Amino acid sequence: MNTRPGPHARLTGGLLLWYGVLGGAVAWAVHLLAAWSLDELTCAAGSERVSAVPLWQAVGLAVVIPGLFTVGSLLVAALVWRRTRRAGEEDRAFGRSRMLAVVGVWANLLFLAIIVLGGVAVLVLPPCQR
Repeated sequence: MNTRPGPHARLTGGLLLWYGVLGGAVAWAVHLLAAWSLDELTCAAGSERVSAVPLWQAVGLAVVIPGLFTVGSLLVAALVWRRTRRAGEEDRAFGRSRMLAVVGVWANLLFLAIIVLGGVAVLVLPPCQR
């Protein structure tokens, strides 16, 4: 009986692993670009609204959506770490996957903290300070 995964399972596992490792970094970059752009462009226009939405709500969405994406990435990295726990000693590929999962867990925790603290700053500081 063949216990090796097929090409589709390997591709899905590889893509999920990279989502678990790099998802938080990509989400933070999107958060940074979206929140900063919304704030700067709206304030430069002399308004505190984006269309009909208050600026703090629009920037809040630019915090919540990447935050959820980062939590998903953190969960995937934790799942990969958990599933490769016993297989790490026998197969070098599983050992590498486990190491990447550990990096993903810690990096996603860091990026989640950065996104959340950026959201706290949006809520605490008044928009459009000159």
